[in-house]
Amino acid sequence: MQEIIRHPEQQRLVLQFSMRDLVAPLFRRRRLLGISFLTVALGTVTTVLLLPKQYEAEMKILVKRERIDPTMTTDKATVVESHSEVTEEQVQSEVELLQSRDLLESVVKNAGLVRADGAKSDHAFAVSLALAVRKLGNNLRIEPIRKTNVISATYRASDPLLAARVLNELGSLFLEKHLAVHRLPGAFDFFQKQTERYRDELTKDEATLVAYGRETGLVAPELEKDITLRKLSDFEVSYRETQATIAETSNRIRSLESQMSSTQPRITTQERTSENPMLFQQLKSTLLSLQLKHTELTTKYAPDYPLVEEVNKQIKQTEAAIAAEEQAPLHDTTTDSDPTYSWMREELAKNHTQLIALRARAAALAPIVDSYQTRTQALDEKGAKQRDLVRATKAAEENYLLYLQKQEEARISDALDQNRMLNVAIAEMATVPALPVRSAKLTLLLGVLLAALLSVGIAFGADYLDPSFRTPNELYAILQIPVLAAIPREVR
Repeated sequence: MQEIIRHPEQQRLVLQFSMRDLVAPLFRRRRLLGISFLTVALGTVTTVLLLPKQYEAEMKILVKRERIDPTMTTDKATVVESHSEVTEEQVQSEVELLQSRDLLESVVKNAGLVRADGAKSDHAFAVSLALAVRKLGNNLRIEPIRKTNVISATYRASDPLLAARVLNELGSLFLEKHLAVHRLPGAFDFFQKQTERYRDELTKDEATLVAYGRETGLVAPELEKDITLRKLSDFEVSYRETQATIAETSNRIRSLESQMSSTQPRITTQERTSENPMLFQQLKSTLLSLQLKHTELTTKYAPDYPLVEEVNKQIKQTEAAIAAEEQAPLHDTTTDSDPTYSWMREELAKNHTQLIALRARAAALAPIVDSYQTRTQALDEKGAKQRDLVRATKAAEENYLLYLQKQEEARISDALDQNRMLNVAIAEMATVPALPVRSAKLTLLLGVLLAALLSVGIAFGADYLDPSFRTPNELYAILQIPVLAAIPREVR
């Protein structure tokens, strides 16, 4: 491997780098630097002087939910949206309406951005219109303002009056398009025709119902039927109760006859059992004396003493006599007429009489029940037809009231549309801008800065692309040859 030995002075030259070396390319390319700076600066000044001033007008549109239209359906209940907050989708929908092509074409025609020339053909006019619409779309910026329900629309033009006129025309045409898109065309006329139709049907059904009432003589068939049914129910209940009472009375008569056959006319009214008081008193006195004597003897003698045993025997005999007397008392019986037998005989006669009356009542109720049943069937047949007529009349009335309500809702909606009470409003009309978008002084300053940067860049680029050696350091760094002497290119 070859080793390169550097002279200390050469090493110092290679490693030395100063600010002069940094700006040296600018001095070496000062002619190119000046020419490029003057060229860019003059170009900027020329552009500022030649290009027309641009004016920007701004318009703001508020999207709201103050008006909530009911849904046009045939339902009886009016369907209304419950929420009233503006969603992001609704705001974006309005933005798309503002950017729709047909709306921009109308703005171009009404604002005078294109003119229909009779000498031109339809194709040429269509091309001119398309170009004008494209230019309008490029200069028109529509975007929603973040975290608000406001849409901002800006338009740039060289004429400030034209910029304001285009935006105001856009706002006016947008309100008309919003109205045309969101309204239901022909709703009022449709509901008005349907209301007249069902009014005629209601009048016809009411006349038919009145004529049928006159023909049948029924004022209130349902009420008459209810009254007849209540009376029929009352008579049927009475008839069934009479039949049940007849069966009950017959059973009672048979039961009384059976009980009377097994009942005696006379009964024992009093039965008395008594004891012999004198004998009981004597036996009890004797028993008491023997018990006292037994007690006295047991205190003196043993239980097996003959005298004590004799007293015990007498006590047992006395107790046996008392028990025998209690089991054979004196008996006295008294008899009289049986009141139950007498009552059963009276009840039997009464039930025979009641049975005859009940059978006569049942015979009288049977034809009355049949007549009310016949009348109920007749009323049912007449009432069925009348109910059909009433249902038809009621249905026609409900339809008439429904379409009358829908007609009023459509009328209110049309009135709101005519008065421009919409869910969008022009929050800020476009005014004629007084100042241009770009300031001439600021543009010139930016042009000077741009010329300086470009000229410096061109100078450094040209110096970098130059293959010649300019300093001893470059020569030694590239060729590794010691520099003994350096002669300047120009000596002044």
